Amino acid sequence: MKEEQINRAKLLLALFAICYLAVSCGPGARHAETDQRDSAAKELEYGMQIVPQEPLATPSKNKFAKVVGWKDGKTPIAKRGYRVVKFADSLNSPRHIYVAPNGDVFVAQARTEKDNEDAEKLDSRNKFRSTSPNNIIRLRDKNGDGIAEERSVVLSGLSQPFGMLVLGNWFYVANTDGLMRFAYKNGEIAKEGEKIVSLPAGGYNNHWTRNIIPNADSTKIFISIGSGSNVGENGMEHEIRRAAILEVSLDGSDERIFSSGIRNPVGMDIEPHTSTLWTAVNERDELGDELVPDYITSVKEHGFYGWPYTYWGPHVDPRWKDKLPDGIVQKSITPDYAVGAHTASLGLSFSKADGFPEGAYIGQHGSWNRSAFSGYKVMFVPFSKGRPAGDPQDFLTGFISDAAKGEVYGRPVSITFSKRYMLVTDDAANSVWAVTRDE
Repeated sequence: MKEEQINRAKLLLALFAICYLAVSCGPGARHAETDQRDSAAKELEYGMQIVPQEPLATPSKNKFAKVVGWKDGKTPIAKRGYRVVKFADSLNSPRHIYVAPNGDVFVAQARTEKDNEDAEKLDSRNKFRSTSPNNIIRLRDKNGDGIAEERSVVLSGLSQPFGMLVLGNWFYVANTDGLMRFAYKNGEIAKEGEKIVSLPAGGYNNHWTRNIIPNADSTKIFISIGSGSNVGENGMEHEIRRAAILEVSLDGSDERIFSSGIRNPVGMDIEPHTSTLWTAVNERDELGDELVPDYITSVKEHGFYGWPYTYWGPHVDPRWKDKLPDGIVQKSITPDYAVGAHTASLGLSFSKADGFPEGAYIGQHGSWNRSAFSGYKVMFVPFSKGRPAGDPQDFLTGFISDAAKGEVYGRPVSITFSKRYMLVTDDAANSVWAVTRDE
């Protein structure tokens, strides 16, 4: 009797196993697996594993922002646990911001200048006057409360300055047409400087910014230079030393192209755990709402990131499909992390102040070649062991006033950190914001 019970139990187990396999491996299970794969393959706007849609899956449309300014004490909105104070206001197109080793805060004031531009139209859209201020101001917060008590113009008569850097006894400035250096001693900058590197200037759609940072051991300087066109439509002979990051010695010698095929790299920083160069990149326009995703990426020496021939690795730009250079698709590197299409991600800084999570902070100036606004915020991407380690998060928002009317209060640009807080330039509202821990 006992043996019969055992055999019956074995038979029941066998039947159960057969039924389980039929369910888990049958057509229904295959549909479930297919659904999962399809879900994973859907286009993602952000992250490390995105699958771009077809070019012009949506029409290329423009939606320009009208700046209305911050009124009645209104400020951007920080993530819970942080607060925002106005570090400085009444500025004149503050673009890039830099904190010197002694704690002085420098702001480069410059703006886009276009030939044959209707100045009145430009003013009505962004409240910009037609002439760039072309100077650098110094701001000092003596009591550490996030509000600058002192300001002064330290350099003027520059040529659309952007990047700034103190190394040893030199203060470096990246003009749109060249790298300058000025004698620097006891926190003071000489009025006269010298151009140590000539850079290509002019070109399409605001790509005048030239950023600079030192390499990990401060023996070289990286210089970022945007393309002179959207996708090389003016001829690639005009893109020499453009859409690239250059490397030079501290005296401007030994120039080489460190990495190329990067349409418009602006924000740059060294990731602190790996000493690797990272950059934030504005990708190309006129392929639809979701193409091409802007991105942040580690920058490989001798690397090629596709512009103008491909995007996001091997995806061929249709405007180049019949005239691709041999081997260019295979050569194109896929970036590390997408941060949204047409966001105009200009700022990039890794956290350096106490109380700010480890990761990359990205200043997104905001879209224009998109039917609905994207960007207009500071995004945070968490990092672990030198790599992105999670979904993007909104860190500083509230810049959009009324999306339906196309109105914004301001537009964030560059990001940096002092020992106490984060600093964000808002060039449209002529302000600098400080974000501190809400203690």
